[in-house]
Amino acid sequence: MSKTVFITGTSSGLGKLTAIRFAEMGWNVAATMRTPEKETELTGYDNIKIFKLDVTNVHEVQASIEQAIAAFGKIDVVVNNAGMGTYGPLELAQEDAIDWQFAVNTRGPINVIRKFIPHFRANGGGMFINISSFMGITTAVPLGSLYNMSKFALEGLTEGLYYELKPLNIELRLIEQGGSTGNNFKTSITWNRDDNIHDYDNLMTKVQNLMNHAETSSSLDDPQIIVDAIVGLATGESNKFRTVIGTAGNDLMALRNSVSIEQYLETIANNYK
Repeated sequence: MSKTVFITGTSSGLGKLTAIRFAEMGWNVAATMRTPEKETELTGYDNIKIFKLDVTNVHEVQASIEQAIAAFGKIDVVVNNAGMGTYGPLELAQEDAIDWQFAVNTRGPINVIRKFIPHFRANGGGMFINISSFMGITTAVPLGSLYNMSKFALEGLTEGLYYELKPLNIELRLIEQGGSTGNNFKTSITWNRDDNIHDYDNLMTKVQNLMNHAETSSSLDDPQIIVDAIVGLATGESNKFRTVIGTAGNDLMALRNSVSIEQYLETIANNYK
């Protein structure tokens, strides 16, 4: 009997690639997105069914899960992939940007996990794979405090849940990815700014230049490497709780672990003077 994976944020990028890989492996795929009426590629797969889901809307979360279970009978793995980024000085952030960052990256996975736990309990187990970032275990770029906050929180949530869900045979995994090619992450970034405040202009310019040139940087990972890691966790080929992917993330973690936090923060800050 084919296994089934439920994936959030499959309209583009990593989410779509992951849905396609599982489908081509013979898995059933519940692919969720905010605007399913716009999707044309995933509809070509017989074993992919698309469901409308905004992870910040608990009613849509409940409805999409119920629809997926009705369609496939049982969900074996849930991949919490949906995410977005808010960058810029915290002082200049709009209230709705702060709330949206937390709502998508942290509360979204909470919403999905809470609604799936009863299904996993009833079936004697399951797995949550939460897509985090190496910026959820370290800091690497100025003006990313809100994004860091959301991913640090996701890391803490996942680690904390381990203790209460392990006795129920519900497994938890984390993917700490970095930037990947073809992900067009710039389109999902909201920048905090105020045309009347210029104290952050120099730092903002440096960070924006970094991101503008990131898509041609050799430090970007092939997204298929991330997909491979997700599949490896889902199939049991890997049992790692945390999987840090890519040279940039692993180099940052090595630096973080080799010096004091004061030295680490100063080292990163010096890159933007």
